Amino acid sequence: MPRPVAIVGIGSTKMGELWKYSFRDLAMKAGTSALTDAGMSGNEIQALWGGNMSAGQFLNQEHVAALIVDYVGLAGLHISATRVEQACASGGAALREAILAVASGYYDIVMAAGIEKMTDVDGGTAAKILASAADQEWEALMGATFPSLYALIAREHMQKFGTTSEHLAAAAVKNHRNARNNPLAHFRNEITIEQVLNSPMISSPLHILDCCPLSDGAAAVVVTSAERAKEFTDTPIYINATAQASDYLAVYDRREIATFDSTVVASRSAYQQAKLEPKDIDVCEVHDCFTIAEILAIEDLGFFDKGTGGTATEEGETEIGGRIPINPSGGLKAGGHPVGATGIKQVYEIVQQLRGEAGKRQVNGAEIGMTHNIGGSGATCVIHILSRESS
Repeated sequence: MPRPVAIVGIGSTKMGELWKYSFRDLAMKAGTSALTDAGMSGNEIQALWGGNMSAGQFLNQEHVAALIVDYVGLAGLHISATRVEQACASGGAALREAILAVASGYYDIVMAAGIEKMTDVDGGTAAKILASAADQEWEALMGATFPSLYALIAREHMQKFGTTSEHLAAAAVKNHRNARNNPLAHFRNEITIEQVLNSPMISSPLHILDCCPLSDGAAAVVVTSAERAKEFTDTPIYINATAQASDYLAVYDRREIATFDSTVVASRSAYQQAKLEPKDIDVCEVHDCFTIAEILAIEDLGFFDKGTGGTATEEGETEIGGRIPINPSGGLKAGGHPVGATGIKQVYEIVQQLRGEAGKRQVNGAEIGMTHNIGGSGATCVIHILSRESS
């Protein structure tokens, strides 16, 4: 990376069915919280990137980046504001653009934000909107939804590696347990393996408790050069790596259904940039839109051998205090999944972990963290590696 970069401020709303709050309210809350955390005024922000998947369909609101700047109170500065859309990876991609802008030296202090307001439409409409991130001609038009696409992936993983419904359920149970200690989580209730297996079937083998919820929410971070970071905080968190990769949009076109090559390629690029290996990561937030997605992620990121992610989860290796703590926030499954905000929400959690500010869900001694943000059914992957020390 040409110039070292750090995060000096973070802000987030609660995630959930936030009917009392508008899209504008959420943007303002997250943005102003990040500025407050950084101890700076908005006058110092030089540019903004906003991650959002589909405000046009959810709210009939386009021109989202300008709206965010307006309601964060930065419109009078006339700064550059750009919307970034990569389906569910929009937030992670927005942060990547912000990082690259500062690393290049073009800007010194910028903001990356992510936001989605999803619960103002009914569930069927929301599912149709989300399906627009799949291949319309060869998947959505034929009736495929994201639950059914991930169910196909789960079936393939089960057939090839012996993964069971109990393995999938273990990921959901863990993430709900973690979310109990996250005051911003959508769901803070614990669940059991039996409850997951007895919940209504959505698309076999995925039950409703294998699936993340529709959520509203927003998150934001302030990014600056590592050289200037200590001007704003005593605990800057440094960006060791940022990487993004793509794959075929339609699942059937891919080399391997039960592996996300976008994750494999992006993570290997990130490890190379950071001069690290999977064993060096202390904590990771992965994109668990469905329980099978977490199993794939921990394998494709190199934490566990292919086909062993289910067993590792069932045996507690991904618990806080385990071999590699996964989703201490509760992930998407319990923490919530406001699609455009998720990639920034993940970074919010990892920054708290590396600062030692995560409370009862704190991973002891966490010094290096990773975020893994997926778009659609794996066609886009954005990876960030963060650390307490500048590389």
